[in-house]
Amino acid sequence: MRDNSDACPRSCELTSPRMGRRLDFRAIMDLFEEIVRMRRAGQRGALATIVHTNGSIPSYESSRMLVREDGSSLGTVGGGCVEADVWAAAREVMHKEAPRKILFHLNNEATYDNGLICGGTVEIFIEPILPQPIVYLFGGGHVSTAVAKAAQAVGFGVGVIDDREAFANSQRFPMAQEIFTSYEGAFAKLQPNSSSYLVIVTRGHKEDMRVLAWAVRTAARYVGMIGSRRKVLSVYKALEKEGYTMEEFERVYAPMGLDIGALSPEEIAVSIVAELVAVRRNVESAAHKKVKVATPDPVETK
Repeated sequence: MRDNSDACPRSCELTSPRMGRRLDFRAIMDLFEEIVRMRRAGQRGALATIVHTNGSIPSYESSRMLVREDGSSLGTVGGGCVEADVWAAAREVMHKEAPRKILFHLNNEATYDNGLICGGTVEIFIEPILPQPIVYLFGGGHVSTAVAKAAQAVGFGVGVIDDREAFANSQRFPMAQEIFTSYEGAFAKLQPNSSSYLVIVTRGHKEDMRVLAWAVRTAARYVGMIGSRRKVLSVYKALEKEGYTMEEFERVYAPMGLDIGALSPEEIAVSIVAELVAVRRNVESAAHKKVKVATPDPVETK
């Protein structure tokens, strides 16, 4: 908990409900409607709520402010330097995807000429607003069915893409929110963002390369491809001949999955989903198997 005892004073333009202030329920509904819209659009944010007050403060208990990923905000927790500090903390909460609580002590120094002077405490809880992460499985084979079950169990939504209808259907993937039977159709419709995890497990090198060529230039949070280190490097080199740079593949997890000695489709699925969770939770110490792409040394010019 943060103790902000030296926070700057500010005038109390708002009063609490106990002093006759009426809550703006329309504004509250607008705020929650915006949260629903953001989650559907795959956007992140943070919601700050005043959970406890004592004394004279520049807002009222249950006041809320929503901070969007682009830095814009909706609502208020009182303005002034409290709101500025809350805005900065909300950005951190978004990045770490973990809530935090802040305690402000507002002093009574009469440095403002307008209105009443604050002399109380306010406690603000900030929680991340996150869309459901979705794993898109390119390929509907045995590994994908196992990954789908494990991913759903830890909170991921599931999408399946395979150009064979016998492998991409609701009977095989009853948990799938989206099913595509055309790679090109999926490329045209999907707009991966920071909540998207792209898992490439197609039936062959040609399809893997085709999907990776699209995936690596999206804004997906995660791009992973199955295969041996030799296969991965051969795919990278083939795409390099088509105009891609090795630097573009530095973000790719390939071979994907954590190094747990997995052999069966179910074990491989555990290693892959564990890696998805590690990326989602920003764990830097996980034992990734990904190939480190060697980049050429800069050429010195005389």
